[in-house]
Amino acid sequence: MDVIADSLRVSQRSHLFNWLQGSFQYLLGHEVMICGVKLSDHDAYHYEYFTSTRYFKDTHFNEVIKQDVGIVSKAVNLWNATALPVFINDQSRTANYNNYSVFTFAEADLKNSELNSFVAHGFGDNHSKISSVVIFARLHKQLNSNRAHILALIMPHLHSALIRVTSNRTNTVMNGNQVTINITGRESEILQWMHMGKTNWEISTILDISPLTVKNHVQNILRKLDVQNRGQAAVKAAKLGLVKMLK
Repeated sequence: MDVIADSLRVSQRSHLFNWLQGSFQYLLGHEVMICGVKLSDHDAYHYEYFTSTRYFKDTHFNEVIKQDVGIVSKAVNLWNATALPVFINDQSRTANYNNYSVFTFAEADLKNSELNSFVAHGFGDNHSKISSVVIFARLHKQLNSNRAHILALIMPHLHSALIRVTSNRTNTVMNGNQVTINITGRESEILQWMHMGKTNWEISTILDISPLTVKNHVQNILRKLDVQNRGQAAVKAAKLGLVKMLK
């Protein structure tokens, strides 16, 4: 599908918005997309949103993503339980179909959220090192088996696009709160070289310190970023704006 080929070219937030408003609309028409990325199994989803409507605003976004009580958080919990696309509306009865599930939320909650009917799906789960979730809201058409199948097919490509966009972000505001990581000057240097793919030995040669010293710094960096390996550290450091992105 052309829409999948287009997704491979997404690497910036603007690319993602243009893709969502372009060819993707033919597959799953929507006006609001909320995406969340989780960089370790101990992490929470860090959300942001894209919208083409003036009705959905920051105040709505902050309410719907509230952990456990926001309707997006509730939908994500349902997705984690089913691993299938979850369609939320205020009319259809709760039901499980072949490749998606339907759940009913209160009409007032959906109306106040400005999301109206929406679908939630993701890649990975609560136990995955890196996972993502997406919510497509103010849908042009109700979810059916065919559209659920298309969403399942494209989700791995959308996940990859979200990770690339996340890696290329240099500003750090997550869920409305500024995130601070206590990284020392030396750790910042090492983190920059890690992000460029250098090994401990190469970093030790560049900085004229012992490989063991580099290893100790790397372990401290992994602990402070709450990640399991160097790849996760590179992605999260980029998301937090802790490394300079090379042009």
